[in-house]
Amino acid sequence: MSLMSSESGDAVRHRRRLTTTIKETLRELSVQLSLLNHHVGAHVDLKDVDVDCLDLINRHGPLSPSALARRAGLHPATMTGILDRLERGGWVARDRDPSDRRAVVVRALRDRNAELIGLYSGMNTSMDQICADYGDTELELLADFLRRTANAGRSATDELAGD
Repeated sequence: MSLMSSESGDAVRHRRRLTTTIKETLRELSVQLSLLNHHVGAHVDLKDVDVDCLDLINRHGPLSPSALARRAGLHPATMTGILDRLERGGWVARDRDPSDRRAVVVRALRDRNAELIGLYSGMNTSMDQICADYGDTELELLADFLRRTANAGRSATDELAGD
């Protein structure tokens, strides 16, 4: 075997190890964020799926219950129970859709946002400290990677859901 092909093989193996490490680390991150969300939900008496739906409403709302169910990958009947809990807890309100008075939209109520922000403050502080160690170019690269990874996850989810 020539020296050139040996170096090439080493580079391929090294790249494969790096890619595997990234995938494994993303899985670990997913687990840790899920655990964090679970504990945040427990502090405010919400189920994990409630926290997920509240986040979707905060980021993309106001949304119709059916649009929220699609985004969350949940059955509309399941969404009714989730929205009932969120409404009882003072997290969301159901309003008439201004463009179609027969329809309903769900909007987040901002009154309790400070409570959630406080529960996530430890993680947010840690993220600020981690990001401070990187330059702008590196942060742009990381943001692009994470955005593209989130899009890949969304595509894989849509494919599995049959969308």
